[in-house]
Amino acid sequence: MRKGKVERKTAETKIIVSIGLDGKGKASVATGIPFLDHMLGAFARHGRFDLACSASGDLDVDPHHLVEDTGIVLGQAIRKAIGGGEGIGRFGFASVPMDESLAQASIDCGGRGYLVFTGSFGSPVLGTIPTDLFEHFFASLCTNGGITAHITFSGRSDHHRCEAVFKAFGRALGEAVAVVPGERGVPSTKGVF
Repeated sequence: MRKGKVERKTAETKIIVSIGLDGKGKASVATGIPFLDHMLGAFARHGRFDLACSASGDLDVDPHHLVEDTGIVLGQAIRKAIGGGEGIGRFGFASVPMDESLAQASIDCGGRGYLVFTGSFGSPVLGTIPTDLFEHFFASLCTNGGITAHITFSGRSDHHRCEAVFKAFGRALGEAVAVVPGERGVPSTKGVF
């Protein structure tokens, strides 16, 4: 099983993430931010990853550091689990409707971290998370995971928009990291990521 585990401790946060790419979609997530726990559970379930995430930090200040650092560590764990990328599909796409909302994610796991995040939320806060932190979370994840992601979303309910984004990202990433039968090398004309 392809797995990655990363621990990060700073003066602001302590994060431990382990991910299994060939999992069943089981998640054990405890960040101290219930809505983020819910979103990471949806990501794992729909990507079919086994995810364990324990995070604590200076939530008395605000959730910025914890959300950002969780994205950083999750990205690093994904990159570690992908390894050299031998045999994976590399690219993934998912379109996820959730009632009136729609999210789409296109992903390249080719080693270059970049995010295009197109969509907006109607409220400044969702749960206890400022909504601008969701783009920051995915930017941190992609930069540290060597993942290029284009995420677009629309709808009326902020909860539905955000949940569709996490599910679409999970499904697209699951497709991108899936092993292609018969593929032995790295899916790149360079021969490496």
